[in-house]
Amino acid sequence: MPMKGGETDGYREIDRWDRGVGWIAYPDEEMQRASHALVGDDGGVWVIDPVDAPDLDDLLAEFGDVVGVALGLDRHKRDAAAVATRHEVPVYLPRWMSGVERDLDAPVRRYDGELGDSGIETFKLRDSSLPRWQEVGFVHPEDGTLLVPEAVGTASFFCAPGERLGIHPVLRPLPPRRALRGHDPERVLVGHGAGVTTDAAATLRETLDGARRNMPGAYGQMLRELLP
Repeated sequence: MPMKGGETDGYREIDRWDRGVGWIAYPDEEMQRASHALVGDDGGVWVIDPVDAPDLDDLLAEFGDVVGVALGLDRHKRDAAAVATRHEVPVYLPRWMSGVERDLDAPVRRYDGELGDSGIETFKLRDSSLPRWQEVGFVHPEDGTLLVPEAVGTASFFCAPGERLGIHPVLRPLPPRRALRGHDPERVLVGHGAGVTTDAAATLRETLDGARRNMPGAYGQMLRELLP
């Protein structure tokens, strides 16, 4: 089973609800890179951290017209430029995120706070140099959705035994409690694995509370992800 990519004829759909959907483009990869499309209050579709896949545009079209592609993590360039170019929209980056724009072969639009007029609010989740890690979270209060690109995940290498949702192993000594504690979502979507769509708020609290006590067994896999 490859860490990233592999052979695929499609994608695995995850996290579908009336105002959004997620997918994993290479269902057999260990990293389980998840991408999402969220419908904003403006009716437009916002694509977050996409990994491209055959027939992906058919899935997106079920929810409306794509109005923007957004990156949630400086390392999650993925196929953002390709998807944005195909839909003739910009890639959106928070104004404070650096070192990313030069690697994107697509128009870039900077923003503060809200994504356009979508009602999807953003917040700084992490901005550090050791290790280099710039992450923005997305929250849609009207819809009850919280999307965390990297700090938490459900893929096996995030989760200690018994956990539904796990803190990234590198962050467990100092989990992002301050950034995430104030949210009470109906669903938590993540950048690695399927989201948590039942008892999401309670699960998030339990995850933050148990971060230092637990440690997944695949710590080395995550360290390899952080290396160039």
